[in-house]
Amino acid sequence: MFHRPDTGRRLATAGVALSLLGSLPISAWAGTHSNRAAPHTRITRITQVSSAPGSATALSGYTVQSTAKVSDPASAVSSPGYPATGWYPAGPRSTVLAALLANGVYADPFHSTNQQKIPKADFQVPWWYRADFTVAGTSERTYLDFSGVISAADVHVNGKQVATTKDVTGAYTRHELDVTSLVRSGTNTVAFRVQPNDPTKNLTMGWIDWLQPPPDQNMGIVRDVLVRRGGPVALRDAHVVTRLDVPSLASADLTVKAQARNDSGAPVTTTVSGSVGATTFEKTLTLAAHETRTVTFTPADVPGLHLAAPRVWWPAGMGSQPLYALDLTASVSGTVSDTAHETFGIRDVQAPLNADGARQYRVNGRRLLIKGGGWSPDEFLRWDRTYVEDRLKYALDLGLNTIRLEGHLEPDEFFDLADRYGILTLPGWECCDKWEGNVNGGETGEKWTAADHPVAKASMAAEAARLRDHPSVISFLIGSDFAPDATIEKNYLDALKAADWPTPVVAAASDKSSLQLGSSGMKMTGPYDWIPPDYWYAKREGGATGFNSETGAGPDIPTLDTLRRMMTPAELDTLWKDPSAKQYHRSPSSTFGTLKIYDNALTGRYGAPTGLTDYVRKAQLAQYENVRAQYEAYERNATDSSKPSTGVVYWMFNSGWTSLHWQLMDRYLDQSGAYFGAKKANEPLHVQYSYDDRSVVVVDNRHQAASGLTVRATLFNPDGTQKYDRTVTGVSVNGDGAHSTALTLPSSVSGLSTTYLLRLDLTDAAGRQVSRNVYWLSTRPDTLDWDNTDWYYTPTTSYADLTGLSSMAQVPVSATASTASSDGTSTTTVTVRNSGSGKTPSLLTDVHLVDAKGRPVLPVQWSDNQVSLWPGESVTLTATYRTADLHGSAPQLRIAGWNTQERTVPAG
Repeated sequence: MFHRPDTGRRLATAGVALSLLGSLPISAWAGTHSNRAAPHTRITRITQVSSAPGSATALSGYTVQSTAKVSDPASAVSSPGYPATGWYPAGPRSTVLAALLANGVYADPFHSTNQQKIPKADFQVPWWYRADFTVAGTSERTYLDFSGVISAADVHVNGKQVATTKDVTGAYTRHELDVTSLVRSGTNTVAFRVQPNDPTKNLTMGWIDWLQPPPDQNMGIVRDVLVRRGGPVALRDAHVVTRLDVPSLASADLTVKAQARNDSGAPVTTTVSGSVGATTFEKTLTLAAHETRTVTFTPADVPGLHLAAPRVWWPAGMGSQPLYALDLTASVSGTVSDTAHETFGIRDVQAPLNADGARQYRVNGRRLLIKGGGWSPDEFLRWDRTYVEDRLKYALDLGLNTIRLEGHLEPDEFFDLADRYGILTLPGWECCDKWEGNVNGGETGEKWTAADHPVAKASMAAEAARLRDHPSVISFLIGSDFAPDATIEKNYLDALKAADWPTPVVAAASDKSSLQLGSSGMKMTGPYDWIPPDYWYAKREGGATGFNSETGAGPDIPTLDTLRRMMTPAELDTLWKDPSAKQYHRSPSSTFGTLKIYDNALTGRYGAPTGLTDYVRKAQLAQYENVRAQYEAYERNATDSSKPSTGVVYWMFNSGWTSLHWQLMDRYLDQSGAYFGAKKANEPLHVQYSYDDRSVVVVDNRHQAASGLTVRATLFNPDGTQKYDRTVTGVSVNGDGAHSTALTLPSSVSGLSTTYLLRLDLTDAAGRQVSRNVYWLSTRPDTLDWDNTDWYYTPTTSYADLTGLSSMAQVPVSATASTASSDGTSTTTVTVRNSGSGKTPSLLTDVHLVDAKGRPVLPVQWSDNQVSLWPGESVTLTATYRTADLHGSAPQLRIAGWNTQERTVPAG
């Protein structure tokens, strides 16, 4: 994210070994679902640890307390039986504040300004995290294996210190502590004394200007702490290097690698055996005391690792997502000592720079336009697998193919889900804090000391090893707003090479270069605040050329339902009345502290709001047209011969809290105009209007070409009077994002009003409608002041006149609906009809699924929504959702639109 100028090893302890690891097998991450502001936490106070060799048992929870309230020494706190009286229970992955919220210490921080009332001083001292676990015996070796400590911690087991804050520092570094000599049969205790976090001083996580930062700055333990058991030989760093024959895809070579480590004080002979599918292999080797050796299996010695006709992994919409499994076992004298398991996919990713210097991704030899959004985790880093899965399903519903993670690299489960659903991911380090402190000039983030470089390298090694086998991961961005300097870049690249990193490494998300990697091939030219829809068609600044790594027209006002959940009546009154008012739910940045630019445009184009409801309905039109234009412009230009667009990441896909900007859906997963504008733009076969040259084009986002298409373009005045109509038959378009121009609208049409409507219809060779798109336009265009473009927007000197929409007559819309349920899923089918007797269409008619109390049922996936219908026209829509989210209520449908009065109809 572009920074806002105003925001500114080995211990001497006997029997305990500490190392920063680059790889560990995928662990099982527990989580429960909630759509509310505070996901519930499942807590088990004592963890029963398996004795099976190769097992990895996650600690099931902690008790936590401020060191300001604990006077007992660490030796006592970390001993079994310590009476943690008055301590707070916490989940297995929990920041301090997340634990306090789960225990009801503070009011909902997502409502109003409640978060401001939480005292920051409480989090400026270390906090204890204490957990008990039991083991049945001590014949196996025992390790603590973890990452995700924010910002640092010293670690104690059964009254003994096993690591210091100098060893365990950085959110992403991975650690393994051999605690065999300290563990005893029965109950054992581990305690972490977690240090306060400051993202400007620590290589951890910060929030920049996405939301009001949490008062604890996310201090805590946010990934699983695993208790590993095994014999004398440990298997670590297991992974598969894949080489796919491109473009034929006819064969693939697999190379299996792992580290075999002898943790005993005597030589050991071990047999490492494994399998990938039906192919098995093994090697026997003798390891000296404490020796580690790489074990490799290649197609040269295991012919079965050369796959003919491999099952190739594709991004969603391009093919299927098959996954393979690697299983490894290390045995000593016929007894299992350790095991490892990895899931991987076979695919090839290339991202060369095109003739214009823009990065162009290819997956399995096929070029694709990156269409994505910026990811935000929960503000308090609470992991809820179902909630995450719901958002990823929304990405597919929107026709997106990529999620960008700027820092805040989610747990393994996130990438497992992305693998399964075929959603590409672009992880990387974040800007505007310690991560870029050496290169970002006078912005926030302290300069690095000598101690920071090994932490950064270890962070890169750990994340590379964790992510490399996920086919959804198509790059790592080692810089964001800035590229790393030569020393930092070398450390990153050395770590990536050692991890066998398989996909392109990118120097920065902005137009920067690094010494070895060269140009990033990306741009970060904004905008981040409101600009008009025609902005996107200019091949300059943030317009549709090259790869724009983060961009959007700023505010995304949520639905009225969500606004009433997140703000007080007085705050809602200010929202629509005072554009200059500071909006706490926008950003801590003074640049984005108000909605003035957005509100001025809303008034200038649509007319001054007459109340909160009018403000919100105008916002939905504005967001629909702007987000649609952004994706449509990048799609239209993707196959241009000159300065094509190669990627666009909407800033942002979602919000980590209750927000007024940068989101395609809100915190509660409700869908506003921004959501359905994106969904419309990204249809598989799509007809669209070009704001720059009035062309009407068909874009084919599928692989197969289409022919025999018919395109109809009709212009109307707001009262529904038809002023222009043209039909073009025999339209053909190639696949893979190609476009074909069907017609160009005339520059002037007799009798057309200043504000007018454009309806586009696309039918296939069989006469079936495959795309319908309605625009509200003006004969007076928005005028951009390009010469005064700032880093976050381009000023608009005069606005398009869309006030004519206010003169549209109210039209009745009828609806009939039914609901069917099976296996926990319900589908509501509704036919919506413009039943008016005149000419006026119903513009942007929204259908909301609600329960008996009128509350939105979320999440929900609509086949289409916010539709515009001319008199006599009807459309049948489907909504799919979890039956349980009705909470026993019968479903209802709330129907409203720009010029349609709200009404609710039964859907049961």
